[in-house]
Amino acid sequence: MKVIKTDKAPGAIGPYSQAMVVNNIVYSSGQIPLDPVSGQIVGSTIEEQTERVCKNVVGVLEGAGTSIDKVFKTTCFLSDMGDFAAFNAIYGKYFTSCPARSCVAVKTLPKNVLVEVEVIAEI
Repeated sequence: MKVIKTDKAPGAIGPYSQAMVVNNIVYSSGQIPLDPVSGQIVGSTIEEQTERVCKNVVGVLEGAGTSIDKVFKTTCFLSDMGDFAAFNAIYGKYFTSCPARSCVAVKTLPKNVLVEVEVIAEI
């Protein structure tokens, strides 16, 4: 096992890693719309927050030595399923390989953000 720690994405805000690599597979922790430098939430709309989340996912993957086109599974959490179409429009710009996906609405996300995404990718 290898712990991934990169400044290309926000640091963990709890007792967890940004990602772990096991047998050439990257398992990311959920990424929320935090700026990697300031640690502050970026954006107030689902579009702005999804854009930052996707950039954070890219950063974690690059830190692990892989890329977004190697993602084969995502799990997406939305605070409001009414945001699904707007979320999907931004998500689709990044995940062009169309990985398998689960997308669920949850009552509350960390720091009351609108979106969180975790991924599984090969190296």
